[in-house]
Amino acid sequence: MAAPVMQTCHERRVDSVLNGHRGRVNSVQWVHRQDGGPERHLVSGGSDHALYLWDTQRDAVRRSVACVGHSGAVCAVDAVYLEDDAQILVASAASDSTVRLWLVQGAGAQCLHTVSFGNGFMMDVSLVLLPGSRVPILACGGDDSRVHLYVLLSGALTKVASLQGHEDWVRGLEWASVDQELLLASCSQDGLLRVWRLRGVAVSDGGSEDDGSVIRMKEDVFEVKERAFAVSLEAVLAGHENWVYGVHWQPPRREGGRLHQPLSLLSASMDKTVILWAPEEGSGVWVEQVRVGEVGGNTLGFYGCQMGPDGASILAHAFHGALHLWTKRPGGEGKWSPGVVISGHFNAVQDLSWDPEGEFLLSVGSDQTTRLLTPWRPRDGTQTSWHEISRPQIHGYDMQCLAMVGRFTFVSGADEKVLRVFRAPRNFVENFARISGAPLDKLLASSDTDLPEGASTPALGLSNKAVFQGDLAVKVQEQLSCDSAQNQETFFNPLKLSEPPPEDHLLQNTLWPEIQKLYGHGFEMYCLASDSLNTVVASACKASKAEYATVMLWSSASWRQLQALAFHTLTVTQLAFSPDATLLLAVSRDRTWSLWRRSPPSPGDPEPQFSLYTHTDKDSAVHTRIIWSCDWSPDSRYFATSSRDKKVMVWGPCALKDSGKPPPPAPQ
Repeated sequence: MAAPVMQTCHERRVDSVLNGHRGRVNSVQWVHRQDGGPERHLVSGGSDHALYLWDTQRDAVRRSVACVGHSGAVCAVDAVYLEDDAQILVASAASDSTVRLWLVQGAGAQCLHTVSFGNGFMMDVSLVLLPGSRVPILACGGDDSRVHLYVLLSGALTKVASLQGHEDWVRGLEWASVDQELLLASCSQDGLLRVWRLRGVAVSDGGSEDDGSVIRMKEDVFEVKERAFAVSLEAVLAGHENWVYGVHWQPPRREGGRLHQPLSLLSASMDKTVILWAPEEGSGVWVEQVRVGEVGGNTLGFYGCQMGPDGASILAHAFHGALHLWTKRPGGEGKWSPGVVISGHFNAVQDLSWDPEGEFLLSVGSDQTTRLLTPWRPRDGTQTSWHEISRPQIHGYDMQCLAMVGRFTFVSGADEKVLRVFRAPRNFVENFARISGAPLDKLLASSDTDLPEGASTPALGLSNKAVFQGDLAVKVQEQLSCDSAQNQETFFNPLKLSEPPPEDHLLQNTLWPEIQKLYGHGFEMYCLASDSLNTVVASACKASKAEYATVMLWSSASWRQLQALAFHTLTVTQLAFSPDATLLLAVSRDRTWSLWRRSPPSPGDPEPQFSLYTHTDKDSAVHTRIIWSCDWSPDSRYFATSSRDKKVMVWGPCALKDSGKPPPPAPQ
């Protein structure tokens, strides 16, 4: 996303969710006002080939105009106001190898011009008005390593210059207006940034001969409406060690009744760093002022960045969908510190489970992670908000299901045949108490006494290994005697947190140790459930035959398999224990459900056993399509099933009797 909203207040929350695109949103951009006032319009482009203009007037956000015409995914957008807010000029680049210019007026949009680049692609576009002439100028950067400049004359785009210098794809562009001149910043996969200056010149300057006595940068001169403009290279900024994906100027601010553009430039790179650049006082040489980013972890760097209007905050977004915030410390002599941001899954959420006490929530998703969220209660009394404070599992397969077993143990299943059991380390319990305000003594009483400090994942491994206090001391000695920092990147470092951790700590220092693997299923895991007594875990996998559609029961005390419940012929889609732990409900792709009864414990076999209590079949089934989900009423007398046939059925009452065949629960 190209332009995330930055709030200067302490509270950071989701303000609005804009629904309209039917594919991934690739770019967003605010339409900035010429007077520096609050933005009202937002432009977005997506993989659904659509371009939308959003209006944020009257404290509500609505989709006002749709620009339809691209035949490929829209990858970059920008927009400027023309004479007034009634006319908006929008530029868009798409994977159909075209750049389109749109005029939005009222509720309609007109495509003014389309520029085709043949087999090439433009990766970014930036629009601005030429100083003194109000003529729009468009910059495009793409896979030909050039920056192309176009001006809008008589309703059509005319190419006026092609700036060479980059040696790889140009990934980002942005204009800035400084004292009746324009500065264009460009970034590339060659790891460099270039700053170009566009200024007005006398018409005769373009043809004057250089006597060779003065060293001057090469200038590209063009004329627009009897005015001449020259473009020259201002600076080349080298500091990144990998592709540079994003470049943005600090937003202009109002000083002394006029709009002032600070000369501060922000760049984000795949080398996991964000750099703030500015010219030195006196010499004017562009130098690195601040460098922030990540150290270690398994991330792939930053895709984009933005700077706060006051220049005291930096926001970046990374490959894994995470936001990163850094704020400048007041009176800190240029020192920056990580800030608290909103985080979450960057792919489909597949399952979730509540802590039995209701104090936190665990979720798993197709982004191959398990995440733990809890309310953060700041000590300064500000508003409580939900945040991710731990990432217990970072896997190599898409996660599918999850079940809590007590407060600090959970079982998870992914697109593999193995179930994995995790238990919270001591470092998490202590940090959870500080962040949520829960009493630490109570939390420790509900967990094991010999908890490890944390967990780490070996290189090329999928299992989180427990790290104990003694391991930390040994590891410190190994790191001091080792010249390479490779081991430090993946090893656990204990944290003392009073606020939600940043992304790099979530990736490395909040893992939970894996204590057990459960084998037995023949295909990828699909669903999990645990009873309220925390004694039994039920699991099922994907199945196209009856022999694989069994429900397996596991003892949470020994983690051995107790039973394999066979009834269904296709995948069991969800499992649910009744609140009193006496019944187990299973629903399936075969359009039926089955109800299993817990047998009373016997002196010879203390482990719980389940037997088939009742079920539906082809004759008694009410649902005509796959049954997706099920759940119980709090009194364990009724349960509900929902199906693709658009029906939600409530069944009951479930009256357990010691003898005789029970009547099947009837739909209510």
